Amino acid sequence: MADRDNREWDFYLRTLSNSARDSNAANNPASDAALLQSVKKLYELCKAENSEDLVARVYPQINKLFQRSIASLSESRTTSYGLLLLAILQFCLDFGDLVLHDADPSLRTFFRSCLSREFADPVVAEATLDFLNVNKKKILTSFPTLLPQFFPLMLKLIAWNGERLEKLFLKVFPGLMSPGSFLPLFPSLVDLPILVVALEKVERSSGSLVGNSIASMQKSSAPEMLLALMDEAYTGSTIGDGGGDSESEDTNAIDVADPLFLDLLKDENDGIAERHLTSPGIVAALQAAINTPRSDRLKYILQMAPRLLDLYFSIALRDVNNSLICALIPLLMSRTGTIFPDKVYSYEVRKRLLEFMLAAFQRSPDFIALLKKPIMDRLAEAYSGQAYDSPEKEELALQLCWAIGEHGGGGPSHKDAARELFESLELLLYESISSSRVGLRQESALSSDNQTSRKSSQSRLLCFVITAIAKLATNHRELLPRARFSLSKVVRSRISDVRVWRRACDYLGLINEPAISSSVLGPSRPSHGQMQKPGTVKWSEGATKMIAHVPFYILGEQEGPPFHEFFFSDILPR
Repeated sequence: MADRDNREWDFYLRTLSNSARDSNAANNPASDAALLQSVKKLYELCKAENSEDLVARVYPQINKLFQRSIASLSESRTTSYGLLLLAILQFCLDFGDLVLHDADPSLRTFFRSCLSREFADPVVAEATLDFLNVNKKKILTSFPTLLPQFFPLMLKLIAWNGERLEKLFLKVFPGLMSPGSFLPLFPSLVDLPILVVALEKVERSSGSLVGNSIASMQKSSAPEMLLALMDEAYTGSTIGDGGGDSESEDTNAIDVADPLFLDLLKDENDGIAERHLTSPGIVAALQAAINTPRSDRLKYILQMAPRLLDLYFSIALRDVNNSLICALIPLLMSRTGTIFPDKVYSYEVRKRLLEFMLAAFQRSPDFIALLKKPIMDRLAEAYSGQAYDSPEKEELALQLCWAIGEHGGGGPSHKDAARELFESLELLLYESISSSRVGLRQESALSSDNQTSRKSSQSRLLCFVITAIAKLATNHRELLPRARFSLSKVVRSRISDVRVWRRACDYLGLINEPAISSSVLGPSRPSHGQMQKPGTVKWSEGATKMIAHVPFYILGEQEGPPFHEFFFSDILPR
């Protein structure tokens, strides 16, 4: 080592050593800017010299400084320790093998004791993301459970600093996903705007978030702040809003220990907590949360959260095993109707949820059979009439009907599941026909707009159900007699919408011709043991009247009278 480097080495090492004897520096190490500079310089010298002896001499002082800093965190709310601790952690990660230092406890201590207090500091937040990106490979291989454990804290960091740090966070995001965090991460991403609302209220009620641990606030003797937080986050008003009796409002506020509140603002992953967002009270409270003026931070998160969901779902389809994806789908179904009540945000999130669900069914059609119970429950909501009053439930029912028919209820090997799903579709069909008849007698009681909207929704759902029944019976021939009976009932019923009647007639004719129906209504891709491809006709299976029937029920959609001179190339792909 050169003389100049040697003098610098001694100077920086003495600075660390003297800080332990200086009472001010010992009690508040981060207040001395020279300590951060010394740690960085010593790290650079060790890196440049590549000397185990130098590392061994520096490590004891570095380790003592880390312990003093952690001990001083709770006593100092005005000094930031994040940069100093990150510099120390970088030294430990690069040279830990030489001095037999396990960095895992130190990293967890940093997240739990420091970042939980300083995630709102933009400088510390950016430095943390830089640190994680620089050391991403080592952290993911040596400490694979670190980021998944603290993903709620990382979401608080990006919720507060989203606009500046989104690009850095997107590079870190894949590391948050693991078998243990995959399912809990999903509702946290969907509820990211609600997290912003909660954090902003904490700041308005108790001051800056920097230096304050929200976990300690929950246990503090200031319940008024927490009551105000919950009241605004979930009802859109504050305890002190004018026009009402503040004492009575305090009585009706949500409890401080409300599990939803604790789950939103936690720092560590403790599994899936049941979020009671489906109750009418919570749904109404979420609707009221958007009545207050929105901050720039909330506006940005409403745009960023769908992009995070895109990344989450792409990683899921690429890397996550089928058992976890299968477990995720019921969560998707339950959350389609309980999303932060912003019109654009709800549309963007719901579209992604449905697209992922259909992509999962396309990848593994067996999911439909495995998830027959939650699927049948959603269809039950449709024929109970809930779907007509809830567009999101209606759209979910439509997509599930399409998936059941498209994938044959899970495939040829799942005949029992296909039969149960067919029965649910039958019940939905009969209930819809019955309600349609009732609707004909009650039209005068409804406004013109409501009547038109309800009839349109009902007809759309019926068309999807009829198609699913026909496709399911095509894949499972034992269901053909029941399918013929169901479709015949639609044809004979007093359906007011001609589109539904025509759909039933077309498919009733199709399923009577196995050669054509297996081509038109069969699966979009051949399954194991089924070599026929879509659009291919097996003429040997055709009935005697098949050719005469073709133009009437396949070309029936065309305007004008049926024509009898046509080429099969007009209706069947080559």
